[in-house]
Amino acid sequence: MKRNRKQDVIYVHLNEKNRYVLSSGIQFSEFIQALYDSINHILLLKHRFDDADFNLHTLLDYIPRKRVMKLAGDDVSQYGDFCWIDFEEMEGLDEIPGQVLAELLYLGHMKEPLHAPFYNYLGNRFTYLAIEDGWFNKTYYRNLNDFYYLLSELIPMKLELIKPEKSLLGLKRRKVYPSVDQHLLLSLKGYMSEGMVLSLKEVVQNRARIEIPMWVIGDFSNMDDMHEEYEKNSKRSCDAKLIFDKKTQEWKIRSN
Repeated sequence: MKRNRKQDVIYVHLNEKNRYVLSSGIQFSEFIQALYDSINHILLLKHRFDDADFNLHTLLDYIPRKRVMKLAGDDVSQYGDFCWIDFEEMEGLDEIPGQVLAELLYLGHMKEPLHAPFYNYLGNRFTYLAIEDGWFNKTYYRNLNDFYYLLSELIPMKLELIKPEKSLLGLKRRKVYPSVDQHLLLSLKGYMSEGMVLSLKEVVQNRARIEIPMWVIGDFSNMDDMHEEYEKNSKRSCDAKLIFDKKTQEWKIRSN
């Protein structure tokens, strides 16, 4: 049941101070599709991928950039724990001191960093900590603009899966919805800081527009509890709507 929920409900809790996002409904494959150009290699802290390379200095597996898309095509939600950190150059990985390696091992084991999880040796932009990927994700961003970019690409990506446009003959037509303006998403920062659900499950569509409702439901680290709270809140009027105008091909937000 959990995996069916992933596509149609996006939960986001933003911790701006510590630069991380707790989420449910954002999968690794979607993350990579949106942010592929920002990632070079991947150091695997917890995984079950069978085509990784082995680094003798850290005794950890890693994925060179040329195989990142292969990893994204695997069903990583079945791994259980799936944790990684990106890195720029092999030379940096081979120079990691024992203290940093100890912090990385702790990070993968506890899903919590001892310090801000960004390392000069690695030049990483992300630290990605997931339990049943797409169900519970905790992702650290060196620059939170990367998160807003991810969300701007993710929403139209998911909308296409949920509400594919049809041609006059009734056949599904590949309709790529435009990205959501990141400045528009920045206006939702207050909602996301409290814990917000964006529900593709409750999308309303007519000839003129598509409306995606949003609810502020609070801070959750247990996603079963989050979904229960979402189900309760979905019976009341939403707090805001993300609206796509089909004529102008533009997105806007309307608060209720």
